[in-house]
Amino acid sequence: MLPEPSLPFAAAFAPALLDPARSTPSVVTGPNGKAAGRRYDVYRNNVTVSLIDALAAVYPAVQRITGPEFFRAMARFHVRSHPPTSPLLFEYGRDFPAFIEAYEHAQDMPWLADVARIERAWLDAYHAADAAPLSPARLSAVTPDHLADLVFVPHPAARCLRSQYAAVTIFAANRDGAPLPRIDASTPEDALITRPAFDVTVHRLPPGGAVFADGLISGLSLGEAAASALDAAAGFDIAANIAGLIEAGTFISLACGDPS
Repeated sequence: MLPEPSLPFAAAFAPALLDPARSTPSVVTGPNGKAAGRRYDVYRNNVTVSLIDALAAVYPAVQRITGPEFFRAMARFHVRSHPPTSPLLFEYGRDFPAFIEAYEHAQDMPWLADVARIERAWLDAYHAADAAPLSPARLSAVTPDHLADLVFVPHPAARCLRSQYAAVTIFAANRDGAPLPRIDASTPEDALITRPAFDVTVHRLPPGGAVFADGLISGLSLGEAAASALDAAAGFDIAANIAGLIEAGTFISLACGDPS
């Protein structure tokens, strides 16, 4: 069994891995103390390719939209400017959506960063802790005079994302490999990501739905979240939306305001 590398060695070895312009660190040597530039370059290339592959695994819809060649070129720039901070590959690329948003060659796809944000939320929901979702019967047992004061405890997997573009439709169309329909990308769409059991689901929310869901997930009472949603969309249907959120597994329990 090989010994673990010392911290000083690792500190000298690692910085040049993601920067091809930097020379091989002096601490890297081959047999009999000979230079090991080629060996280091092979290792450096393998690290970069592994991180690009990790991004492709997290963002398959983004890669399908751009094509593998464009995606891998964009991902390579990201890898060189954003080294990993965790040994877990699925954690890598949290800042990739923001990178896409600023990436010069993706400016003609302004919705692409939001599609990436949905994909990242999908993965985080997948790895979130398990929890039994709130039963609809639990809410129906609350008397009408206490409904406005109810506070909901969100499921660990529940996430809400808003977009100025048709990000949910674009995401869904590029995740299943089916023939792509014609999409009006300029239509704003908001997403609810949940995982009530084993499968992650992405729901497109109606007007006011994201304000409502976001409010409840962040700890607002049902009355406060409903008022915010009605300000955002005058025709907002409170009953239908709370039923939809519960059916989607957005919450696990009721907190304060529940009299029982």
